[in-house]
Amino acid sequence: MASQVLPTAGQDDAADRSGGLRYLARQPILNARGQVHAYELLYRSGMENVFRGDLELASRTVVDDAVIFGLEELSDGLPAFVNCTAEVLTGELAGVLPPHLTVLEILETVEPTPDLIAACRNFKAQGYRIALDDFIWDPKYAPLVELANYIKIDFLGSMPEDRQVAIRQVRGCAAKLVAEKVETAEEHRQAVREGFSLFQGYYFCRPVMMEKRKIPANTLFHLEILQELLKDPLDLHRLSPLVKSDASLTYRLLRLVNSAGYGIRQEVRSIQSAMVIVGEDAFRRLATLAIASELNAGQPAEILHMALIRARFCELAAPLCRLNPTEQYLLGMFSLLPAMMQVPMDQVAPMLPLRVQIRDALRGADLPEHRLLAWVEAHERGDWDTSDGIVRLHNINREMLFRFYAESVRWAAATIRSTLA
Repeated sequence: MASQVLPTAGQDDAADRSGGLRYLARQPILNARGQVHAYELLYRSGMENVFRGDLELASRTVVDDAVIFGLEELSDGLPAFVNCTAEVLTGELAGVLPPHLTVLEILETVEPTPDLIAACRNFKAQGYRIALDDFIWDPKYAPLVELANYIKIDFLGSMPEDRQVAIRQVRGCAAKLVAEKVETAEEHRQAVREGFSLFQGYYFCRPVMMEKRKIPANTLFHLEILQELLKDPLDLHRLSPLVKSDASLTYRLLRLVNSAGYGIRQEVRSIQSAMVIVGEDAFRRLATLAIASELNAGQPAEILHMALIRARFCELAAPLCRLNPTEQYLLGMFSLLPAMMQVPMDQVAPMLPLRVQIRDALRGADLPEHRLLAWVEAHERGDWDTSDGIVRLHNINREMLFRFYAESVRWAAATIRSTLA
């Protein structure tokens, strides 16, 4: 499942004693149009690759971190699903979270006692939303079903007939059905047919690929621009006419020049002068982002969001592995081209204007250039074994990786708001 791991610096004494940091993972929940409807916040116990099974600690930690770091920042202002135990609900610990952003997700292990049901009614009256996790129908859950805004069913771990039993029992209630662990495009289509309207899983980054699909001509044109962007210094005489031929890129360049940050008080009379004003580094970043946005047209926006996070993370962390930051930025950005273009990486990689090692890294080759991308991909899946194994094997500063990732999440959100608006 695609997740974004955010470190939460160790303000908590217990966290300091156990290693200094605590971590949250966030997993997107998408609607039928591929738009992010919400994020679920998950807990990881420090640096160790263990959960420890302490659900109370996990719930309290997520609530605490949401208060310290701001739920709105953790969820980009979208609804945030927060796992809750009976103690968190009946003890009203969740009451510190903002009602308009918070979805209280009742774990499947929670017994629907009278006290718990009363607590949920109280939270609902305050404006909180209620979700039932890993739902399997049992008459004892009927009072919670009446309160629920979301009912989540494990799509991977259930049979179609069992799902239909649950769906029939909750038919008529106001809750949206969420299919969890939807890992392929076919599973997504099946979930739609069964009546689900929200989906949580990795399917949107694993599309069905058409092996014989031809890469469009405008994509080849964009790759030509990218090839020019790798030159240092930029050949403005060669690059300017290419940029001028791309209306979207021209618009973004002029918009950037006219932004408050540059304070231009005179008319820009040519594309080349605009490129000189913004500077080579800013233009490289702008052009790469604009091209990636064009390539992602028609696909869920979350794919581009994840590509930006990967790109920025690989760029920031590159010095830890003695790698080239510019190459690593492009590696992270292009790692999701198959999902954007619906074309296999083996078909895309040879056409990219990158060193052979970077192209091989995009294919998953076990090379130094691939280490950071492999780490971030593992964390998106919540695969702590793989990510921590990379850290140990190559002696990479794990704390810095988490800090760079958190910065990348913030940067990607700000970039999308400012550059793609």
